[in-house]
Amino acid sequence: MVAKSRSTTKDASARYSPVQILNSEGELTGPSPVIKDEQLVRTLKLMIIGRSFDQRALSLQRQGRIGTYAPISGQEAVQVVSSLCLSDDEWMFPTYRDYAAMYVHGMPLRDLFLYPMGHPQGGRAPESVNIYAISISIATHLPHAVGAAWASKIKGEKKAFMTYHGDGATSEGDFHEAMNFAGVFQVPLVTICENNGWAISLPRERQTHSETIAQKGEAYGVAAVMVDGNDILALYKVISESLDRARAGDGPTFIEAVTYRLGPHTTADDPGRYRSQEELEEMKLKDPLVRTAKYLRGLGLLSESEEAEMWEEAKSLVGDALKEAESIAPPNPDFFFDHVYAELTPNLLKQRREFVPEEAE
Repeated sequence: MVAKSRSTTKDASARYSPVQILNSEGELTGPSPVIKDEQLVRTLKLMIIGRSFDQRALSLQRQGRIGTYAPISGQEAVQVVSSLCLSDDEWMFPTYRDYAAMYVHGMPLRDLFLYPMGHPQGGRAPESVNIYAISISIATHLPHAVGAAWASKIKGEKKAFMTYHGDGATSEGDFHEAMNFAGVFQVPLVTICENNGWAISLPRERQTHSETIAQKGEAYGVAAVMVDGNDILALYKVISESLDRARAGDGPTFIEAVTYRLGPHTTADDPGRYRSQEELEEMKLKDPLVRTAKYLRGLGLLSESEEAEMWEEAKSLVGDALKEAESIAPPNPDFFFDHVYAELTPNLLKQRREFVPEEAE
């Protein structure tokens, strides 16, 4: 349910409960939005590509072939569905974990590998792809997203903007500043909190004393909704409706997508030090890929052989992207002097000569 801003209802837990249409067994618990069969199948294919990319990236990091990596396993549904709902000409403001969302919105898989390899080409989207630079600092991209959405509104465009963050970001000042600004100026923004249960080693219950994270949007006059982040049908309904509201000029929406991080926070993290194996096994039963596959099989849209073929195609696609990424030569070490100023300042010229001695000759 979407809660209207400035609600007088006191009990947040009663006002906010996750919208769910498809349960963990792949069974309908409510009326489904109208989605074409081919779109449902495509959604699963893209989620499998996201999981395959994730598994390969984890392996590459352990081999020392890429740097620190933030896994996405468990969060593919919210990333894929939200990106599919966003039009090509609309902007996405991702975090360092939103690889599947970026891929669906047009970022080449090759470039997604280049990013953890440390190649600058992986840090920016191609000219025709509307994806803002990946944010490493927690929540710092949210004010940028609000600013872009506000500029679009001033220009009279009918576009929506989308941004992502985790539950931990709601403790950052940038989050609150962005939400306040979005509410005051009623910008066409959909903000998705991927509540995956953990902010590194800090559990959700230690992150905030609020009954829900969703209600934080209401405090700023922003429409808010809580959704089962592993349910593709509920996600399609909630996110598409929120984007339509933004395009129609009805202001921002804050979505709390309740999901789970099946892997570590990053490859520099050991979740076994703070998370029980029992909890992990329980949450694996809610895996969005498993749930979606069960639903499609129930509809007669997916056989075991077709699902196996999806996995093989995804692994081949990811493998080809990796080969291409590893074939690209690293930039010259002095490249960072070329992308700050149109003309280097005297101080930077001095630094460059020191860094590249042959230029001083």
